[in-house]
Amino acid sequence: MTKNENTDIVICGVGGQGVILASKVLATAALLQGFDVKASEVHGMAQRGGSVLSQVRIGKEIFSPTIPLCKASTCLSFEELEALRYLPYLKEKAMIVVNNKRIDPLLVELKQAKYPENVIDLLKEKGFNVSSINGEETLKEKGFPLKALNILLLGVASKTIPIAEEFFLTAIEKSVPLKTVEINKEVFMLGRSF
Repeated sequence: MTKNENTDIVICGVGGQGVILASKVLATAALLQGFDVKASEVHGMAQRGGSVLSQVRIGKEIFSPTIPLCKASTCLSFEELEALRYLPYLKEKAMIVVNNKRIDPLLVELKQAKYPENVIDLLKEKGFNVSSINGEETLKEKGFPLKALNILLLGVASKTIPIAEEFFLTAIEKSVPLKTVEINKEVFMLGRSF
């Protein structure tokens, strides 16, 4: 990120996956590093498994919390279909970190719509830099709680975001319950190792 350039990040998923906490950690880390930060979130039907979107803008001076279309450099998606849903926000060749997880939306469950096949391949065909991870399987293998998926994926994405590791770790301390700080730090570092 150059002096006058912003870093715009889309974080998306469905209700209950921790989108809002991930955006809080990211925004806090950016503030700790001295950036101006603006964030917005949309989580209308989140409690019923609906789509959740958070936008985080980081830079020297940010005027609006919402990302213009085709401007985000990174997308962090906790579910495959949500990555497709928010593609209009991404610039060409943006980085997408996506969890290999399929959660059927209501219309698919009611057989009124079809879940797209091969979502990861579709994202790659559109020219995006895609890093897909089976987050839940990774957490199970390492003995971590599945609720830490958001921090794992934030760790993976953090390597493409111009914020130092130390500020992410401090932001985790400030954002999660005290009894889960060390686990979340370990999960974050696991994500960074991918």
